[in-house]
Amino acid sequence: MMQQPIGKIVKSNSHIDYVCQVFGVGETPQPPAPEDYSFGAFVAAELEANGGTGATLVGLIYNTLLMNPEFGALGPRLSPRSEVEIFSPDYLAETATLLGVISIGWFDAAGRAQQGVPALAATVNCPVRLLTQEEIITFHAGMDGQPQLRYAPQLLAQKHALVAPLLLSVIDRLSDLFPHSRSRLAVMRNNVAWKSIVQPAG
Repeated sequence: MMQQPIGKIVKSNSHIDYVCQVFGVGETPQPPAPEDYSFGAFVAAELEANGGTGATLVGLIYNTLLMNPEFGALGPRLSPRSEVEIFSPDYLAETATLLGVISIGWFDAAGRAQQGVPALAATVNCPVRLLTQEEIITFHAGMDGQPQLRYAPQLLAQKHALVAPLLLSVIDRLSDLFPHSRSRLAVMRNNVAWKSIVQPAG
């Protein structure tokens, strides 16, 4: 069963680096809970809503930003928050939770998974949802049944402080989904963990 959208694309920093705004109260019947957009979660951006291609970008949540207009607003509060919700609901709407999402591949219109830099890009207001467990397995399963991580070099090339923890989180998730490949994934995990310690020191 397809997951409900947790938010929408509001901007991009590059062809594979997007910003997703999480839906708040009033924007969807069931606003997502914080655990629905946790660090390292696999998400999908549905391109068919905009271009009719039927393709779906696959990404990882790698960062969270909070937008709060009250921060830095000095002085006494003229109204408590409960009254602001009634008399100035548009003010509350200015608060937002933003997610950094990096694209790691896509599903084509036939549902075939491809890892790497996608040719297509998401558009503004493109809905974003969580991948189901079955979709995560399909996205990573190779011809031999072993998990594939062809997008790992793409992540490591970003030179972002959270990339190593992100990749470790992915490997741990795949170890649960592909128990027969735990020993192989453990080798990769140890390699990533070692590099994350040594390279910053170098």
